[in-house]
Amino acid sequence: MSRTNEVFMRYCRKLFACILLGLLHLPSVLPAQPEALQAPFERDSNTTATYFETIAFYETLASKYPQFRLETHGSTDSGLPLHLAVLSTDGTFTPEAARAIGKQVLFVLNAIHPGEPCGVDATMILFRNLLDDASWRPFLESLVIVAVPFYNIGGGLNRGPYSRANQNGPKAYGFRGNAKNLDLNRDFVKCDSRNAQTFNQVFTAWQPDILIDTHSSDGADYQYTMTLVPPQTDKLDTFLSDYLDKELLPRLYRDMEKAGWEMTPYVYARDTLEKGIYGFLDLPRYSSGYAALHNTIGFMSEAHMWKPFRDRVQGTYAFLSVVIRAMHEQRSALQEAREKAVRHAQEQEIFALDWERDLSRSDTIAFKGYEAGSKKSEVSGLGRLYYDRNAPYEKEIPYFRYYQATDSARRPYAYLIPQAYTEVVNRLHWNGVEVHRLAEGVELEPEFSYIEKYETVKGPYESHYLHYDVETREERRHYTYRRGDYVVFPAQPAIRYIVETLEPKGADSFFAWNFFDGVLSQKEYFDSYIFEETAVEILRNDPALQQALEQKRGEDEAFAQSARAQLDFIYRRSPYYEPTHRRYPVGRLWEEVRLPLEK
Repeated sequence: MSRTNEVFMRYCRKLFACILLGLLHLPSVLPAQPEALQAPFERDSNTTATYFETIAFYETLASKYPQFRLETHGSTDSGLPLHLAVLSTDGTFTPEAARAIGKQVLFVLNAIHPGEPCGVDATMILFRNLLDDASWRPFLESLVIVAVPFYNIGGGLNRGPYSRANQNGPKAYGFRGNAKNLDLNRDFVKCDSRNAQTFNQVFTAWQPDILIDTHSSDGADYQYTMTLVPPQTDKLDTFLSDYLDKELLPRLYRDMEKAGWEMTPYVYARDTLEKGIYGFLDLPRYSSGYAALHNTIGFMSEAHMWKPFRDRVQGTYAFLSVVIRAMHEQRSALQEAREKAVRHAQEQEIFALDWERDLSRSDTIAFKGYEAGSKKSEVSGLGRLYYDRNAPYEKEIPYFRYYQATDSARRPYAYLIPQAYTEVVNRLHWNGVEVHRLAEGVELEPEFSYIEKYETVKGPYESHYLHYDVETREERRHYTYRRGDYVVFPAQPAIRYIVETLEPKGADSFFAWNFFDGVLSQKEYFDSYIFEETAVEILRNDPALQQALEQKRGEDEAFAQSARAQLDFIYRRSPYYEPTHRRYPVGRLWEEVRLPLEK
């Protein structure tokens, strides 16, 4: 197909899409509006709104429409508040009121990466059209739409035309890092940013049915404007994953195609596209993985970075629209799936903590790409990859979307957290976890995990040295808890969040994110020349330890040649060795115990 024909065909597809939008009851993206109610994108389709233009637009909506509110919540690292836009046709503007009358909640998160701003503009126009177009009213009667207009404000203020070298417009946009240069789509559990701290609390208050986090993609070239990162269904509760796979996802893919924006799963290639694409593992650090901890279905929409900005905005607009329509028409199925998931989680005994791809299983999907080839680079003179847009294809390729658990934990009767760890307890509170405190000291025999082995990333990752491949041994020990220490009973709606953050083997546990690193370093040691005499006395009184030492010497030549290593072997098995070294401080109670709790 020639370049001229390709442009003509794209025009025809968009014209056809406009007709279909009407048939699907989706309002036109570009209606005539007074200037104050026009997004900058509508005046120039290669322009995205600045942070201040975005907030001013929503303030105008709030002044005109009683069905709409713009709220401020908490703070962000930029020093500016986090805004929340709430649309409710019957004035249900609080999460408590919405729950009381059984309203559904859709939560839209924009500009987590301000260099990928298509959701900012699409949501501005969508909100205005929802309020202005009476044909939308039936779809909004049982729905509250909550949106963060601009999440990463600091990154949005750091605006320019160069930070995304692989992107086709807009003319200027924000930067991925926030005011602390953090990637906020890695911050949902560790909450280093005030943005995430505020978001955790707002999200938990609303407990949405569906979250949409809007993005633009990177990577390969292909024919689609819109791709989608759905929740990893193996990680969702089984009731939600059944609904997602059998009802919601087929509906969304079908409606997007009808609307002229055919969509494919996020293109995460397995070496080459012909060998297939992987499903994205949305760990809790990411928006959709975090949402799963709350039994919310979380999507990351990914508009293709090399398509024109106008198309990316319109494609994102279409996706938001078809989700609203699906939520209306599948209301009972979605609400039933969520209610069953919340109940099931509280009855569940075993929880997965980490995952790996299951390459023994795959689906087959039809994929529309461009032929890839190699040609001589004008820069290096070596071979370089390119995609030939004059050679489109449609092929059946494998879609490796399945994962299997590599580690799991059984939920205890209670977790006990020393009061020193207020940063952990704060995060539990922000996520709706009911936390108790001991009214007086108590002697208990909880189970502790001892960190036997772990790996740590070689360089800093989002301000942390993330731990992984954690191995533990469990041991019951007598422990004196003090008045004010914390008690968490997992049998509550936030059980997944509790278990996956407090169990040290969790991929995004608080241990993995370094909240307990103080226990990993030894605080007291010994001088060899002094401890030598003590070690002799210890071995004389402990024949079993003497035998273990001799066995170790016989098995390990390096150990046998190191006097310090042999003394350390004895020291670590003696009363002199500190009991807190590598003891993960969150204890577990397995049996129901009457505890003296504050009222």
